[in-house]
Amino acid sequence: MKGVVLAGGLGTRLLPLTKITNKHLLPVYNEPMIYFPLRTLVDAGIREILLVTGGQNAGDFLRLLGNGEAFGLRLLNYAYQAGEGGIADALRLAEPFADGEPICVILGDNIIEKPIGHIVDEVRKKPDGAHIILKEVHDPSRFGVPVFEGGKQTGRITRIEEKPADPQSNFAVIGIYFYDASVFERIKTLVPSGRGELEITDLNNSYLTEGKLTHSLLDGWWTDAGTFESLRAASNLVAESVEALQAAGNTPALK
Repeated sequence: MKGVVLAGGLGTRLLPLTKITNKHLLPVYNEPMIYFPLRTLVDAGIREILLVTGGQNAGDFLRLLGNGEAFGLRLLNYAYQAGEGGIADALRLAEPFADGEPICVILGDNIIEKPIGHIVDEVRKKPDGAHIILKEVHDPSRFGVPVFEGGKQTGRITRIEEKPADPQSNFAVIGIYFYDASVFERIKTLVPSGRGELEITDLNNSYLTEGKLTHSLLDGWWTDAGTFESLRAASNLVAESVEALQAAGNTPALK
């Protein structure tokens, strides 16, 4: 399985900070935001990774990350997204890199507490299809929200709604997705939403309608860092985790 980190976008919800840099280069406590999704993939045993970015600061990622040696990688691959076409549009750039293999896709502003290696291991056993990870949140209308059969909070998912005004569950689809090789052909069939973007929710629903979407629940905390409120929350959560490690006599894996 290969890994894809999506770190493009304008980050308009974080203006004026993002007027001078890419959102994913902003600090989360003591490290750049982009370190966290990269470490999530590496800790899960994924060593072939593509970083997709865009905008005016793409070169800054290369200066910061180089070939990924600090993460134990022999090579870190890069792709450039021209314009703003949404998450699924950015993902289509990974087709040559994936080369027919399954991929784990993580959004560059997603930060989690615990490793997902066990989920990666389970997904690797599947012959095809897609897999998403859910987390219960207090503000589901900010995210893709699963609707469960019979209105229950768990069980079979019947559809996923993108940023619904009236969420049908308290769960969010977090920004970590697993796809088989058919994902790129599926992207070609997507129609831009009212926002003019190719939505990742539409991509996930294409698997769901064929009965090829599975899900699991995330253990530990999760946050994105795409707003000032969530960026502050992410920094506080990471700070608490670092302090706990230091109190236990351990140090973070990467400085």
